[in-house]
Amino acid sequence: MALPPLKALQAFEAVARLGSVSDAAAELFVTPGAISQQIKKLESCLGIRLVERNGRGVELTSWGAAYQLDISGPFAALRQAHATLHRKRVGSGLVVSCLATVASRWLGPQLFDWQALNPASKIRLIGAESEPRLFEDGVDFRLSYGSKSQSFDHYAPLFTDWVVPACAPGLIAGRAVTAPEDIFACPLIGIEWEGSHKPAPSWEEWARSVGVSVGNVSTELAFSLSSTALDAAVNGRGFVLAQIAMIREDLASGRLVVPIDRRLQLGESYFLAWDRAALEKPFGAQFRDWVLAMSRAQQRISAAA
Repeated sequence: MALPPLKALQAFEAVARLGSVSDAAAELFVTPGAISQQIKKLESCLGIRLVERNGRGVELTSWGAAYQLDISGPFAALRQAHATLHRKRVGSGLVVSCLATVASRWLGPQLFDWQALNPASKIRLIGAESEPRLFEDGVDFRLSYGSKSQSFDHYAPLFTDWVVPACAPGLIAGRAVTAPEDIFACPLIGIEWEGSHKPAPSWEEWARSVGVSVGNVSTELAFSLSSTALDAAVNGRGFVLAQIAMIREDLASGRLVVPIDRRLQLGESYFLAWDRAALEKPFGAQFRDWVLAMSRAQQRISAAA
């Protein structure tokens, strides 16, 4: 026996559940006449009578009541699946995963601007070093660095940042720091990224880029997280080769200064990856475009001599 048309089954299930042709029509956004036609089509397909008129309402026959019991479960499951999908799409907002330093020092501070422009949006920002599986892990967007972009189906390159020697004002109070070699008379803080990234620019590389011969450079402190190294510099522990994008607020507030603005470019660029379903969520496409626009602006700022 061929399966009945889905629309006919849907019409009967709604009438049986609601007890009214007009209520079923309102739920399914069709006319009562269309509901009646679909039920007649189902009865013709099955060869039995399912519904009888009872005054101004309807009543299920014995066959109809038995059939309702069999099909009500699957239709309830479909409605639950639809409701769950709707909650995930609309209710959860956008989940954004970032490298920890990017989350705390670049994207995070600028999310207040996004929220002011889009007060109805909801963003959940996660700082994580490992790459998520996006949809499977409930993540919509990932902002990360380097060749790891190749592990995602949908991504766009962002800015390629530059580093400069930065320190707390108190570190050089009373010192004359007017030439690059003067920096090497101060304590130096190193950054040693995890092995999966191309190494961050070292003090030896920066010295060569500015034509300074200092021999072997030793750092008093070295950190794997850029944000931790930047915090140490803010606390007056030494000079750090700081990414321009990551010290925006520190420079504006005076927590850090750049006495010698000689910049060295990172070896790779940041990127934004997304799950295709994220662009179908409220504010998803707008958020992607906003991050890309910020990236273009950051590229100009970081590269400015």
